[in-house]
Amino acid sequence: MNKSKLEYIWLDGYKPTQSLRSKTLVKSNFSGKLDDCPMWAFDGSSTQQAEGNDSDCLLKPVAIYPDPDRSNGYLVMNEVLNADTTPHESNGRATINDDDDDFWFGFEQEYFLWNPDTNLPLGFPTNGYPSPQGQYYCSVGSENTFGRDCVEEHLDQCLEAGINVEGINAEVATGQWEYQIFAKGAKDAGDQVWVARYLAERNAEKYGIAIEWHPKPLGATDWNGSGMHANFSDGTLRKCGDEKVFNKVCEAFGKNIKKHMDVYGAHNEQRLTGLHETCSIADFRYGVSDRGASIRIPMETANDGFGYLEDRRPSANMDPYSVCTALMETICSKVPAEV
Repeated sequence: MNKSKLEYIWLDGYKPTQSLRSKTLVKSNFSGKLDDCPMWAFDGSSTQQAEGNDSDCLLKPVAIYPDPDRSNGYLVMNEVLNADTTPHESNGRATINDDDDDFWFGFEQEYFLWNPDTNLPLGFPTNGYPSPQGQYYCSVGSENTFGRDCVEEHLDQCLEAGINVEGINAEVATGQWEYQIFAKGAKDAGDQVWVARYLAERNAEKYGIAIEWHPKPLGATDWNGSGMHANFSDGTLRKCGDEKVFNKVCEAFGKNIKKHMDVYGAHNEQRLTGLHETCSIADFRYGVSDRGASIRIPMETANDGFGYLEDRRPSANMDPYSVCTALMETICSKVPAEV
């Protein structure tokens, strides 16, 4: 009898930042199809999603990927439901309405490889600091680059799982890296981002390394924080041929600052200081090829009059489901009627 290992993945109820959870279901003669993944229950009182006297929560499978680390294995992304099958309050995916492939998203996930023994990024000496940042971005060589084996293995795992990672690079700070994911549709984008994060966390276990998603883990120092730049477009932006359309979209974002910052990640004010390639959280501006702006209009978009925009404010620990929802709502609210 053929038996498969299905790793059910979900988001817990911790605030202000949710964590990933998972457990394994062994299933006989599994077809490999999402429709054949059963609903499953878990103890919500252990994940801050239920009380102990009424602790059952449900897992609803919503996406499936081959598990690159296990024979006959699958990664199953889930939404969390209450016992009566209504969406749990922690279920950001269920808030996405009218999802379709018209919205395209490209997320740039920055993160630190973290040494749990020193509580510092990989490559930092136990006492003091390494050479100032500048030599680490897109670097090579043992004096500049730390954790490449771990990062390369994570890339291979994502590709084997069918996650649409389009690139990786070492980032500005010591031990800091980035990978980029492109997807069409908000739910698919969110699913892929979360499963890629899961693979990063699980893979790093082999190396005795932690993954640090905090937007400013080194505090008020002269080291970059970690963002999750959100590149986005819809059919209008990809076809319009008019820079006025892009300006109106950017202006619409300027009118909805709190709405976006509320879902752009906890502790993001520590990162958005106006330094280290950020715009201050107290300001809003947009500009062509401006990496210090809130929203960057890429040069090719400005030249062609169509393309995509980059919101540089989301932090590395943001929830992609909530961010996609905010992006879509702002674009769809007033902009289409105005353009």
